[in-house]
Amino acid sequence: MRILRRTAMGVLGVALVAGCTSTKPSGTTSTTSGSPATNESTSSQLAQSGSPAPAGSVNLTFWAWAPSIDKVVALWNQSHPEIHVELNTAAQGDALYTKLETAAKAGNPPDLAQVEYQALPTMVTKGIVADISKDAGALKSDFSDGIWSQVTLGTDGVYGVPQDSGPMMLYYRVDLFKQYGLTVPKTWDEFAQDAETLHQKDPKRYLTTFSSNDPGWFSGLAAQAGAKWWSLSGSTWKVDIDDTPTQKVAQYWDGLVSKGVIAKEPMYTPQWNKDLDSGTLLAWPSAIWGPGVLSSVAPTTKGDWAIAPMPQWNAGDNVTGFWGGSSTAVIAKSKHQKEAVEFATWLNTNPTALQALVTDSGIYPAATAGQSVPALKQAPAFFPNQPDFYDLASKLAGTAVGFTWGPDVTLTYSTYTDAFGKAITNKTPFTAAVTAMQTATVNDMKNAGFTLAGS
Repeated sequence: MRILRRTAMGVLGVALVAGCTSTKPSGTTSTTSGSPATNESTSSQLAQSGSPAPAGSVNLTFWAWAPSIDKVVALWNQSHPEIHVELNTAAQGDALYTKLETAAKAGNPPDLAQVEYQALPTMVTKGIVADISKDAGALKSDFSDGIWSQVTLGTDGVYGVPQDSGPMMLYYRVDLFKQYGLTVPKTWDEFAQDAETLHQKDPKRYLTTFSSNDPGWFSGLAAQAGAKWWSLSGSTWKVDIDDTPTQKVAQYWDGLVSKGVIAKEPMYTPQWNKDLDSGTLLAWPSAIWGPGVLSSVAPTTKGDWAIAPMPQWNAGDNVTGFWGGSSTAVIAKSKHQKEAVEFATWLNTNPTALQALVTDSGIYPAATAGQSVPALKQAPAFFPNQPDFYDLASKLAGTAVGFTWGPDVTLTYSTYTDAFGKAITNKTPFTAAVTAMQTATVNDMKNAGFTLAGS
């Protein structure tokens, strides 16, 4: 399960969370299958933690899944006896969103929930999360523009406080780059040249792989190129998944796969793991949480890797994308929204909370201040030869751009997996797979009753 790959990461000794992406991409438009659970049964399925609320205090419920988040919540409860937070930690990803919807319909949802960025639009269009711009709008200065855009949907609303992020960067084998005379690519053209040079020198090795099972990876690459898959104006959505930047990214990777100079093994398979550990693959465009994956699947390569900025489409540019990340959202039916915003603000901007989120929950904070907490002063154990790992990561995080997510990301993501998988098998153009994503998404949104521009 991908959630295990990205939450048991081992970066800060144990873990660094990649936005807690679920096995099946989040942002689903589907509803609970079968008979709706009662509010009581939904509540009973969620683990309860935390001490009883002091008499006379406001009691907030918070559904989240970040590892050891209970320790961070305990710090709040110790210092804020007037607002007690009770934590539920059993569900995550799509399962959590389904439970949120069920509980909202039953009239007894939590006050707050951890929601991945790509799932926020679904939660907004279903009226599950609140617009907290009145109480949280001033927090914009605590975050980079790219991460703040993930919780605004490109509107004046604010639908969550950013919690963690997954800025992308290039991981590469220093020893093997030196062995084969490769230079760290600064542009995607140089990356392609490295791929050809390496494969010519050693046909058994590849610079990297193209993965047809990771739409979040592809969306981060597309965003870096300037893609904007969805946009919202009033109540009208525009879907532009097959825009020029995305087609450019698809054509680029199609060319490398067609030439046979990169592999086409999906990520997170036993073969991919083996290829990383054996040095068959020399590089991996990934995100801040990558060290945990590498330490798990390629343990013999400790100390052999380094990170660098993602290759750029134009020489001199300085931009990257996101792969992963989540927010703390306030639920629309909460009777204590103001207090909920107060807790969400503390959780994601307070120095004590940020330090605890890193040391206890193992996340990479979205807040700019959180990226320089003491716990991030030392490089991940897997990167003993790059002491400036987190200094560089912080700089890259400030250059990361995202785009507005749509209300049916699950459908878009599943179409990616299907269409790109078939394109690789049948050797058909990747651009056609992007068009399939566009068509499927538009049809799904029309069938769901959304108003689309140009239709």
